[in-house]
Amino acid sequence: MKIAGFGVEEWLNVHEREAKYDLAQSTITSFSMDEIKKLTQADIYNQLNEQKMNYGWIEGSPTFKKEVSKMYQNVAPDNILQTNGATGANLLAIYSLIEPGDHVISVYPSYQQLYDIPRSLGAEVSFWKLREDKNWYPDIEELKKLIRPNTKMICINNANNPTGTILDRKFLEQVVEVAKSVGAYILVDEVYLPFDDSVDFAPIVDLYDKGISTNSLSKTYSMPGIRVGWTATNSQLADIFRKYRDYTMICSGVFSDQMACLVLENKDKVLDRNKKIVLDNLAYFKDWVQKTDKISCVFPNGVSTSFVKLETKKSSLEFCKDLLKDTGVLLVPGEAFDTPGYARLGYCAPHETLTKGLEVLGDYLQAN
Repeated sequence: MKIAGFGVEEWLNVHEREAKYDLAQSTITSFSMDEIKKLTQADIYNQLNEQKMNYGWIEGSPTFKKEVSKMYQNVAPDNILQTNGATGANLLAIYSLIEPGDHVISVYPSYQQLYDIPRSLGAEVSFWKLREDKNWYPDIEELKKLIRPNTKMICINNANNPTGTILDRKFLEQVVEVAKSVGAYILVDEVYLPFDDSVDFAPIVDLYDKGISTNSLSKTYSMPGIRVGWTATNSQLADIFRKYRDYTMICSGVFSDQMACLVLENKDKVLDRNKKIVLDNLAYFKDWVQKTDKISCVFPNGVSTSFVKLETKKSSLEFCKDLLKDTGVLLVPGEAFDTPGYARLGYCAPHETLTKGLEVLGDYLQAN
């Protein structure tokens, strides 16, 4: 099996530990153990002391499955499968369903898993392109032209990584109608929940029987360190996934499941904390962009990732390398998403990191 290097991960693997001002991450400021303990008022460590360090619940504990199922309208807890982050959930869905000769349509630019894993399994992949002049929205008429009788799956991440664009309920309903015409699955990576109340967001599993919602606690819930994600599907797909899941992972681990349950049982507190971070930081970021030369942005819909356009003499890759070396500010160059001239900027860093990082970035832009 041959597969391309994972652009964004290869960049972060090499450079994220070098950063003084990390504006590359798309997670909302991660919790420390002390912070989550204070927020939830939970006796975390004594509870952990009582746990046997065995394999735990293979598919996720009953509490985990029940709490995740509450996020959807008609998904039974038994149809929730715990995975190793959303990357594990996406891999599970694609590995379980895609075969050589299948046709897959992927939004583009997008999270690279959603098109390069199908390619590696022998599928032909067509790109459904996002358009900056349409606020990074794709065109439904283009999807209708791309669809084929052998289209097995349409892959989307919603909100989009890197642009932060949300495809709303009405648009997704149109996508469902196109998929139904050939019986295709729709896989949607939904790790970025919008905090913009004007956005009518809907999980794909609530709109389509062959919809596959993947998600995790890494982005919206600020707990990437426990590496817990899930698939939410109908019962038939859940049973298919179980077989392949046995080959790709056994369990997430006792501690990770315990922490996942703690976050989910205190979801309202977590989301209140994170909504304030997102909206406050987004307001600051918008103001900074509007005051700063050589940079522009189609602003995201209240999610934690943005894609800025750079006006520099260098390529965006060279600029981001030199920016990190000279100032300690880390962005992800657009080349990691096959979109040169841009950079992913994660504005949901701790506020002090954001304000200082943007100040340094602004000065560097003017000089370069």
